[in-house]
Amino acid sequence: MKLFKDKYFYNTFFSLSAVIILQNLLTYSVNLADNIMIGKYSEVAMSGVSLANQVQFLLQMFAMGAANGVGVLAAQYWGKKDTKPIKKIFTSAAIIGTVLSALLGLAVILFPEAVLGLLTDKTNEIAEGSKYIVIMGFSYCIFTMTQLFLSMLRSVETVKIGFVINAVSLVVNIGLNYVLIFGNFGFPEMGVQGAAVATLTARYVEFIIVAVYVFRIDKKIKMKFRDLFVIDKSYIKDYIKTGLPLIGSATSWGIAMAIQTAILGRIESNAVLGANSIATTIFQVVSVLYTSTSNSASVIIGKTVGERDIPRVKLYSKRLQIIFLVIGVLSGLIMFLCCDGILSLYNVADETRELARSFIYILSITIVGSCYEAPALCGIVSGGGDTKFVLYNDIIFMWCIVLPLSALSAFVWHLPIPVTFFFLKSDQILKCFVAVVKVNRFKWIKELTRN
Repeated sequence: MKLFKDKYFYNTFFSLSAVIILQNLLTYSVNLADNIMIGKYSEVAMSGVSLANQVQFLLQMFAMGAANGVGVLAAQYWGKKDTKPIKKIFTSAAIIGTVLSALLGLAVILFPEAVLGLLTDKTNEIAEGSKYIVIMGFSYCIFTMTQLFLSMLRSVETVKIGFVINAVSLVVNIGLNYVLIFGNFGFPEMGVQGAAVATLTARYVEFIIVAVYVFRIDKKIKMKFRDLFVIDKSYIKDYIKTGLPLIGSATSWGIAMAIQTAILGRIESNAVLGANSIATTIFQVVSVLYTSTSNSASVIIGKTVGERDIPRVKLYSKRLQIIFLVIGVLSGLIMFLCCDGILSLYNVADETRELARSFIYILSITIVGSCYEAPALCGIVSGGGDTKFVLYNDIIFMWCIVLPLSALSAFVWHLPIPVTFFFLKSDQILKCFVAVVKVNRFKWIKELTRN
């Protein structure tokens, strides 16, 4: 079949995806390491760190949106073999990204209890989470800049450095977790604060490595430190037009996830937050499959649009949709089959364990939809130039359907907790119907570059 004979497409897609999967897996493994090691230390501490990580997830979503804005524009210029504008696009993103991430960091440093109080009314969890998030606030700007650098490199098909960075980061984080959380090798026992110091250190190590690579080693973009201070208003306008919807979509998603945690956090059950912490952390690790393929699809589609080969853009989009569905089924099976093994890693109460099991089973179903609709819309449609559609789609489904329905389920109808949890994740199935229609009408193909 011709479907499987295009060596260039499959070599490019799977080589990009494999490295990005490993990179993202290591990124999420940093949070997973914190979660598991803190879970062995104390269930209350684990729930507190889980709350803090919801704010961290909001930052990650914002950074991902800002980075995707760089990636969409840069990939099209890469398709035209014109790398000079990529430097100006990066500078535009860096200005916006650092300012907004600094504001969020300042908020959690100055008002940690107020921020976490928006997510739950459980005072013990808030107290533990506050210890963690105050320290993590000092990593927010650095984390955003790292993601912008990696997205710029990814857009020109340089991805191996991301794997190296995150591998080093994971080793640093786990090593420091071991000595600082539990007080091993003569270090003081710092609990959640030790986990925060470990992760903060890992974030700074990531930034130093990627900055050295960009300014000293990379031969494609050839960026210099002085390029950070060359501001071109026309490219700032281009970035705002293309990137702002992606920032808005990702940030909106991050806020919605925080509200979902707030809904679960106010259900009268001591097991909910712990179960949600376990299930969502595992989901984030498995979800690297679809987030990574989404990044790869965006690069391939964006580059091909930049080359102005529209027939090939349409052909690639059809092939990618089949791949996304296969990945979805495999991801669901992995979560389902690994459930018991995952739960055995946690030292939690039986009620928490059984509720987490129900949550994982639900996620093993909804992730099939996630693996299709997310890369179809965020990878193909956004990568092709239509960055506004994803924002509008997320607002309609999340804010007009999922959150109101889930709040009614939890606080008005008082349905079983797993039913409420399913409502919180139901948009991942509903969006598939929209994605099928949107992608296959091909009205999302737009050239964004300047001549």
